[in-house]
Amino acid sequence: MAKIVIFGASGYAGGHIAKELVSRGFDVTGVARRADAIPGEVESAVGSIHDEQFVREVVDGASNVVVALPASPTEEGGPALVDALPLLEEVSRTRRARLGFVGGAGSLAVAHGGPRVMDTAEFPEAFKAEAHAHAVLLEALRASEDDVDWFSLSPAGGFGSWNAGERTGEYRVGRDILIADESGKSNISGADFAIAFANEIERREHARTRFTVGY
Repeated sequence: MAKIVIFGASGYAGGHIAKELVSRGFDVTGVARRADAIPGEVESAVGSIHDEQFVREVVDGASNVVVALPASPTEEGGPALVDALPLLEEVSRTRRARLGFVGGAGSLAVAHGGPRVMDTAEFPEAFKAEAHAHAVLLEALRASEDDVDWFSLSPAGGFGSWNAGERTGEYRVGRDILIADESGKSNISGADFAIAFANEIERREHARTRFTVGY
C-alpha cells in the first residue's frame, strides 16, 4: 500500500487522519516534535517541516504528504506554515506526491455573498491570527503552478478536541461556504473529518482546490 507522511500526526486532526489511514491499510509515517506523542500504530519520525534536509528524507517514496499543522508561527519570531510551501511544492513536482492540507474554517464564507467567518463580529479574537494565517496559505496554494498537486480540507466551525463527537461515517460536502445544520450549528467529529480526508486521498475528487465538510 502507498506510503503517506503526516506532518502534525500528534495533533487532533493529524492523529485522527493517521488512525483512519492505518485502518485502511496505508503505510503511514507520522511526523511530530516528540515520537511518544504519535499514535502507537503509526511509524514515527521526529523533525520539523521547516527542516529542508529532514523533509526531503522523510517524504522519500511517499505518494501523499498530509500537513496538519498550525498555520501561524508556533513560537515568537518563528516561521509560519506558508514559509514551508516552496519546499512542499518542489516535493509535489519532483516526487509526484500529492499535498493534502488541514485547513481552517475561518476563511470560509458564512453564506453566498457573505463575509468570511473570521470577519464576523462573533469570531473570537484569540483565533484570528491562526485563521488569517490559514487564509494566507490557501491563497498561496491557489497561486501555485499547475504542476503542484494539492487539496485543502476545511472542517466545520465546531471542530476540535473540545467537541470530539462520534464516528457516524456521514457528512455533507461543500466548497467555500461554512456548512451548518438547520439550527445554525456547524460541527464535524474528529473521526468523520478523518474519514472525509482519507476518502479524498483515495478518490481524488477535489484537485487543486479547497473544500469543506460538516453535518
